Amino acid sequence: MLDRVTGMQVFARVAALGSFSAAGRALGLSQTGVTKHVAALEARLGTRLLHRTTRRLTLTETGRSYLEACERILAEIAEAEALVGAEGVEAHGTLRLNVPLSFGVREIAPALAAFSAAHPALTIELGLNDRRVDLIEEGWDLAVRIGSLADSGLIARRLASSRLVVCAAPAYLDRHGTPRRPEELKGHNCLGYTLSDASGWRFGDQAYPVSGTLRAPNGAALVAAAVAGLGLVYQPTFLVAEALRAGTLVALDLGAPCPTLPIHALMPPGRRPAKTRAFVDYLAERFAGEPAWERDLPAVRSAGANSLPS
Repeated sequence: MLDRVTGMQVFARVAALGSFSAAGRALGLSQTGVTKHVAALEARLGTRLLHRTTRRLTLTETGRSYLEACERILAEIAEAEALVGAEGVEAHGTLRLNVPLSFGVREIAPALAAFSAAHPALTIELGLNDRRVDLIEEGWDLAVRIGSLADSGLIARRLASSRLVVCAAPAYLDRHGTPRRPEELKGHNCLGYTLSDASGWRFGDQAYPVSGTLRAPNGAALVAAAVAGLGLVYQPTFLVAEALRAGTLVALDLGAPCPTLPIHALMPPGRRPAKTRAFVDYLAERFAGEPAWERDLPAVRSAGANSLPS
């Protein structure tokens, strides 16, 4: 009987490269040897893993499920060997990463090129949404979350932070004046973030009720509307820094402390494979010190500038 682990390795490489000959070259095996390993797997499992035509190879539905299991098992074997070896294990397989939509587009996606270059054996599946996913139930390896954390039993590592800032377009402030205190927000068109603004906009220990003509579950959409002059937004610096530097938004000083949102990497409890550790370490290094979204921001507009009588 051919070695099962080697068979899994061969099958995984065939699936990744889409070719028996390419897999053989990558593994130092003949095409005949690769074929024998895959055939032995299919015979033992009693099912076909690959559709073979003269033009290409594709995975069967069973083959896709088996490939996921192979990648998981091979990663666990590699990690176990690393525990007793002097050298680390290469990150490989598929990393299922879930991040908030706007943060993922702005900060995570641009970071993937350098990480992938350093870990060519790793594939990343990037999930982008603003809901709180269940890592264990939905099978995510890692999530990035912004804001306070619930006591969920997940493993958390702090990566960075981002300040909340009240902003508006200069044209809006010219028309409606600049609020000077949180209490004055009730007289302005405040664009609401539906995932967190239910109790109002919070400054220090107090929440101030706000209302406006637009509510949305995505901060980038609200920022775009604010840049167009629709109203005020209360969003983190990673979302508004570009507009602040360009002058299309102005940060306002309301004389009250704005919260700072922590940014964490969250992982399921227990074993953390090499692929997860590698990516979390990479993000922690990338965001170390003062993150790019906090640098070189213009001064806030203080009370009295373009203010209308309250």
